[in-house]
Amino acid sequence: MTKNFKISLALVAGVLAVVAALLAANRSPGGDTATTDADDAPTAPASVLVRENSHRLSTAPDGKVTLVEFLDLECEACRAAYPIVEQLREEYAGQVTFVLRYFPIPSHRNAEPAARAVEAAAAQDRLEDMYRMMYETQEEWGDQQESHEDTFRGFAEELGLDMARFEADWNDPATAERVALDQQDGLMLGVRGTPTFFLNGRLLNPGSYEEFTEAIDAELAR
Repeated sequence: MTKNFKISLALVAGVLAVVAALLAANRSPGGDTATTDADDAPTAPASVLVRENSHRLSTAPDGKVTLVEFLDLECEACRAAYPIVEQLREEYAGQVTFVLRYFPIPSHRNAEPAARAVEAAAAQDRLEDMYRMMYETQEEWGDQQESHEDTFRGFAEELGLDMARFEADWNDPATAERVALDQQDGLMLGVRGTPTFFLNGRLLNPGSYEEFTEAIDAELAR
């Protein structure tokens, strides 16, 4: 193991500790707790967990292992988890399907508009670009009570989107309904905070990067 790789793993472990603390603060009292070894835990209905129109950030051809994340783009814990998910996507490219589902927390003023902005960008095949931009700039607009819709318009312009189409899609009631459906599905599945992960239908709450990869490796080996 190289020195740089050891440092990378140590940084990931540190970030996961921060995620765990932030996630605990972002849970509702009495919220469900997930484990990484819950072979006897109930499996979420596949038809609800991943719908036909759910966004797949990466796709495994064999469809054997799927990791679903319910996220809030304004959530600090989600932003902290973002580089971990990106590292997992790189490590398990072609082996694991990664699915993004929206779960804007009502107390986050800009979470729902941000989700609609990502959805509007998706209509122009730029979902991942907008998703990345939201997390990479979250400190500029997150955890604030004033509207940042103009900020999100600026992101769309920076990405070179067709602005007339972006505005139309962003404000289309169908886009809000699409975001709300993800949130409703999350509530039905027991999601009480963000980020919440499901690995092959089971709730997953890893305490370290190694626990994350161990859980994925176990599913791949089944």
